[in-house]
Amino acid sequence: MVTVTYAQKRKQNKKASFPKDCVKKHRPLKPEEIEILKKNLNTSDSPDWSNVLVSSEAFDPNLLYGSSFSGFVVLGALRKALLKYHDLELECGIYNSKLRDTVTGDDNAIHNVAYLDNYRLGKSVILFNIQEMSCTKHSKFGNGILKQGESEDVRVWIGVANENGGRAVLPFESMIAADAYLWSRKRGDKKLLKRFVELTENGNSKKLDTYGIVGNESVIKNTTLLKDAKIGDCAYIKGAFKLKNITVLSSAQEESQIGEGVEMVNGIMGYGSRAFYQAVAVRFVLGRNCQLKYGARLLNSILGDNSTVSCCELLNNLIFPFHEQHHNSSFLIASTLMGQSNIAAGATIGSNHNSRSPDGEIIAGRGFWPGLCSDFKHNSKFASFVLASKGSYQHELNVSYPFSLISPGGENDAIQVMPAYWFMFNMFAIARNNYKFKKRDLRVNKIQRIECDPLAPDTMQQILPALDRLIELTKVYLQNAGLESVVSAKSEAQKLQAAKDFLHQNPNADFVLHDELCQKKYGAVILKPVKAYKEYRKIVKYFAARSLMEFCDSKKIKKLSETAIQKIMAIELYTKWTNAGGQIIPSKKIDELCAKINSKKIDSWEGVHKFYDKCQASYGDFKARYSIYLLEQLYSRKISDFTKEIFLDIIADVTVVSNDMLSDSIYSRKKDYDDPFRQMTYGDKEEMTAVLGSLNDNSFLRDLKVQTEEFNKKLVSVF
Repeated sequence: MVTVTYAQKRKQNKKASFPKDCVKKHRPLKPEEIEILKKNLNTSDSPDWSNVLVSSEAFDPNLLYGSSFSGFVVLGALRKALLKYHDLELECGIYNSKLRDTVTGDDNAIHNVAYLDNYRLGKSVILFNIQEMSCTKHSKFGNGILKQGESEDVRVWIGVANENGGRAVLPFESMIAADAYLWSRKRGDKKLLKRFVELTENGNSKKLDTYGIVGNESVIKNTTLLKDAKIGDCAYIKGAFKLKNITVLSSAQEESQIGEGVEMVNGIMGYGSRAFYQAVAVRFVLGRNCQLKYGARLLNSILGDNSTVSCCELLNNLIFPFHEQHHNSSFLIASTLMGQSNIAAGATIGSNHNSRSPDGEIIAGRGFWPGLCSDFKHNSKFASFVLASKGSYQHELNVSYPFSLISPGGENDAIQVMPAYWFMFNMFAIARNNYKFKKRDLRVNKIQRIECDPLAPDTMQQILPALDRLIELTKVYLQNAGLESVVSAKSEAQKLQAAKDFLHQNPNADFVLHDELCQKKYGAVILKPVKAYKEYRKIVKYFAARSLMEFCDSKKIKKLSETAIQKIMAIELYTKWTNAGGQIIPSKKIDELCAKINSKKIDSWEGVHKFYDKCQASYGDFKARYSIYLLEQLYSRKISDFTKEIFLDIIADVTVVSNDMLSDSIYSRKKDYDDPFRQMTYGDKEEMTAVLGSLNDNSFLRDLKVQTEEFNKKLVSVF
């Protein structure tokens, strides 16, 4: 501890100068104003009060009482007025507070701030009951940058996806999940990793001249410590315990809030996000419209837009948008979850690594949904929309079948996998998914287009190899069963074709397959493979038909004529896709982006985001071209060789899927009214209707019915 005498402090203050950008429209205090200030028990470290400037527009010295001023202090307009926010109503002015090296905005209400150092406040700001609010000259506000003279070991990294830091990224204010994903996965390109650091440092002067910021109309009350904080406009902070080295992005359109007992250190909070009730976040990035509450702990993790986390613990994760995890005892560690995930109560993902070192990872595609009290072993990988039944999964998993249901076997048994489960038994979820997430997307500024539809290029590219795998396993099964067409086939290709023919010609066949690749040591039993095969094919046709119809709509094409097909065929074909933070982008485009970053053609994260936007602008065209490719793969011929019968087959299968979505959705909701086990908690139908609402009042079902009728008509017309 260094002791500075009062005389020394006065000498230092004489040398202090006002920031050049803060002296316009301000003036020194008048002698009569100084007398009033002294009379009201205010003090200054400068005997002549020369360290204080006040607004030339309006200044009422009677609005300062019992406060002290040191260093430089620049006060905005102060008029006799009240500021009110909810039930809090305070007079403008500075009361019982200590200000040092501070610039206030017009009409601020600063009450009982024990220590306010090196901050600049916007207009109509309320500060009430704050113990310490200070900012160092080298603050980074949660960004992963360095200031002059600082060494690399003080740089803030976020160790996403892996506990050993091998996928760590640097946080920055405009970071979205796509940026973090790109950075965390491209680890072999050392030049690119260096360029990511340069992009993050872009615009950093490195000067030791930073100061804390509180934006216009923000309210901070009953808070213990704010250190090195940058608070945006219209933010509301109440009862927070510790906010250190953070940025709180907030605006009048997307207000952010921090509540009671919250601790946030070394991170960035996105626009419109909220943290309440003893939540803790350390080394983090919160996306837009996120919620962190009820004692949740978010450590070394990045949480995508529109996500809610409470009552749980998350360590070293990269999580894409629309993540739900709000139950006690849920634990998630060292994982990359690609969005629209839901972690049930008691789910434990990360407690049992497969080695002594914490280097394991879990990767799950969109729609990952582990059941109650389920646990998994690192390393594991899941295709999109995998629903895991309750249980303990003792061995590493590689579930490559999208839209499947998995169930645990015994400790030394195969797990059970039902591919295409969602299409067989939960079509309502497929139909509602897009509607549900779009409704929950409360971002005012949608920086990135998030794909909410389960049926998209990323899931289709998983279905194709799943179909091939079912054919391969069926071939093995039929060969062991002695089926003549397979046994007598001379080549591997002929055997596979015989297995494929069997799947087509025997839709009601009932047998199981064994896939040794799904689980280490014991593999998996594949249930209902024939039905899964048929469902997968129908869904691919549905996606392809819908995408082609959307393309025709966008180009004002009435029929999928030969000319229209030629137009689509002229579009570049992309067969591999990447889920980049929730946006589906051709993998070659990601490679192109990385090349442009390496060559410095893209030299900022803003430029990276513009590249994402450019990809999105062509997304519909890319899907249309990919859809023709999918149909050609299903029918094993070029589209130019498609017959009338093939197009009729497409119409028939797609219509079945469309109608199933509607009928299954109605059935799923209708059983809430008809099932006696659902009815038994209600005294009569009137009570049930009052609680559940009327089936006819369901807006989703009404809209879906209209959309289905229109879709089926347009399908026939276009095809």
